[in-house]
Amino acid sequence: MFRILVVEDDKNLRILMSAFLKQNGYEVLIAEDGIKALEVLDASLVDLMICDIMMPNMDGYELTSDLRKANYTLPILFVTAKETFEDKKQGFLVGADDYMVKPIDLEEMLLRITALLRRCGIINEHKLIIGDVILDYDTLTVIKGSESVLLPKKEFYLLFKLLNYPKQIFTRGQLMQEIWGLDTEADERTVDVHIKRLREKFSDYSEFEIVTVRGLGYKAEIKS
Repeated sequence: MFRILVVEDDKNLRILMSAFLKQNGYEVLIAEDGIKALEVLDASLVDLMICDIMMPNMDGYELTSDLRKANYTLPILFVTAKETFEDKKQGFLVGADDYMVKPIDLEEMLLRITALLRRCGIINEHKLIIGDVILDYDTLTVIKGSESVLLPKKEFYLLFKLLNYPKQIFTRGQLMQEIWGLDTEADERTVDVHIKRLREKFSDYSEFEIVTVRGLGYKAEIKS
């Protein structure tokens, strides 16, 4: 299930958008301003962010700019009442991927989300394609040519997350929270064990590599 962060200071709209996204199969996190959004992003892995612009404490422009400077590559959809060309221009210049003007059509928003996820390599069938390799989210399999590797759930989710955000560094803590959840009794060494297993299984794959970033965590590198 893909995770969307809704950053919106209007409580009623935040609830409406969250409920609609949940009905359409997404996991939803919420924040009422940019400061809260940074806290959520620091604690959780997010696949896409929907963001208002005019918010207290930290507005959408500043939030998006800070995220791009910190090398966050997740798709960002602005949903805002700011409708002039200059508003839109500034939005795209700070790093937004798409822009909608309020009042919005929720069905159109859903289509835009699907398109943004597709541009990041995720297609509607929950598959991630890297060269000749296909990761099928629904069947937990990695397919290359006639070869199909069925992975345990945690291993697959870990690989899918890393490959979905190539070059982005994830700490062990982030990966633990995302893949194992907050209530797990496992420690961060569990991530190392799963990474080792993935490396052994896909050591002969030329399409990607899982890299250890000393003192930080792990990242995936896509090979051309």
